[in-house]
Parts: sequence; structure tokens; C-alpha cells
Amino acid sequence: MAEEQEQRKETRPPREGRGAQGAPHGSGPRGDRPGGDRPGGDRPGGDRGGDRGDRRGFDRGRPEGPPEIELEKLIGDSLYLDNQAHAIVSRMRDMDSGTKSQLRRLYSAVRRAVRAPEGERQHEFVMLRARLAYTIARHGLRSLDQIEKLLLQVTRRNDIRGYERFKDLFEAIVAYNE
Repeated sequence: MAEEQEQRKETRPPREGRGAQGAPHGSGPRGDRPGGDRPGGDRPGGDRGGDRGDRRGFDRGRPEGPPEIELEKLIGDSLYLDNQAHAIVSRMRDMDSGTKSQLRRLYSAVRRAVRAPEGERQHEFVMLRARLAYTIARHGLRSLDQIEKLLLQVTRRNDIRGYERFKDLFEAIVAYNE
């Protein structure tokens, strides 16, 4: 079998720009050009694939994720809150295997943070965000990324109405996930 392959190589016509043995034309092993046979010349790495622009890793067909939840709309519009809760639960069912007990545990932590004294409330929500981030990473609950981003907005704003609406949203998510 090795002999057949060797015979095929010998009977093939030479490639364009190459000699009979397949070696490039020219004096040295790299050809006539100082950078060798590569089109990139003597630059390290050479030319790797032409004009890619800034699109590496970007899927042009789909957006990177669901749109962020707007805190102002959440505070002012109950229907918006309800729609967002439905969307998150729907994504959870499609993407994740998050358990109901995990959600209920997080919801209990949200309720405790809302009931905390005013001076400690922001700290409780900061710690809640850390706990939520850990749960998302540990259990692969990527559908709750939106909630984590919203929690950051709520914590930065440090307003009781934002905290209450966040609790309401989480309550709706727990209810719709049952």
C-alpha cells in the first residue's frame, strides 16, 4: 500500500510554482522571498485569513442574550413586571435545570433583605447579589443572568421602591415556575 502511494506521488504533475519534488522554486528552502513562502512575509504570525474585522466570536444572526430588564419600567408598570417574570421562567425551562427549591431559597433571601433596616438594606442586597452570582455559576443557571444585572441596578439606586419591585418580580418568577 505504501508503494502505491509512492508511485502516485511520482506520477503526479508538479504543483504550480513548485518543482518535481514538490519543493518551492528558488535557492533556499523557503523560496526566493525573504519571508519564505508565506504571504505574510517575515512578520511573526503572517497573514492569517484576511480581513476579519472586529467580528471574532460574534454571531451575526442572534443577539448576545435577552434584553436587560429596565428598572424604571419595572417600578412603574405592573404588566411589564409580569411579562418579564414569564419570560425568565420560559427561559429557565428552555435553558436550565434550576430547581424550585433553589429559587425559593433565593426568594427567602430577597424577602429578608427587603425587611432589613434601612441602613443595612443595601449591604444585604450586595451580599444577595454575590449569593445569586454563586448560584448561577455553580448550577449553570444562565437564564438568571438578567436578574443579576437587575439586582445590580437596584442596589446602585438604593431605593425602597426598587427593592420592593425586585421582590415582587422574584415572587412572580417563583409562582410561575411552580
